Amino acid sequence: MNTLVTYWSQTGNTRKIAEAIYETLSCEKEIKPFDEVVSLEGFDLTFIGFPVMKFGPPGQAKKFIDTLAKGRTIALFVTHATLSESKDPSQQDMLEKELNRCRAACAQSDLVGMFHCQGELSEKIANELHASGILMLMEFAAWRPNTIGHPDHQEIEQAQDFALKMTTLRRATQPGNNPPY
Repeated sequence: MNTLVTYWSQTGNTRKIAEAIYETLSCEKEIKPFDEVVSLEGFDLTFIGFPVMKFGPPGQAKKFIDTLAKGRTIALFVTHATLSESKDPSQQDMLEKELNRCRAACAQSDLVGMFHCQGELSEKIANELHASGILMLMEFAAWRPNTIGHPDHQEIEQAQDFALKMTTLRRATQPGNNPPY
């Protein structure tokens, strides 16, 4: 099985998850940022990663998926500054809407799985959000201290577990392979 891990990362959070996924894979594999990928031909599975920006996938991710991932088997990994599991229903609802927008961007692909975790909101972006004068964005910028250190060791391990699950699932469903039962 030939697998590609590709990503777009603004601050390094998504790159960190991409590298953890790549290191976990025991098949033929490549890792490349979006701008180095010209085709997904020849890959049985492609892990596609990006940060949530403006409440959904950034333009670079939408363009990559629309241009290269149609009809391809993909697994998403997404970083965001929101708590992955919040006791605040409005935060949890907002995150679920953001993740649904990411899934929807892959409607023309064979999406076999999705991983998401908290990433660190950079000081620069937090300052830009605060300077916007928009109350909701200013409140989001105030969450920055809660994001520092993410993705953490546990989230990286979860990403690695996701990678193993996706590759095991893909191997089991490829023609000529017997199901693992």
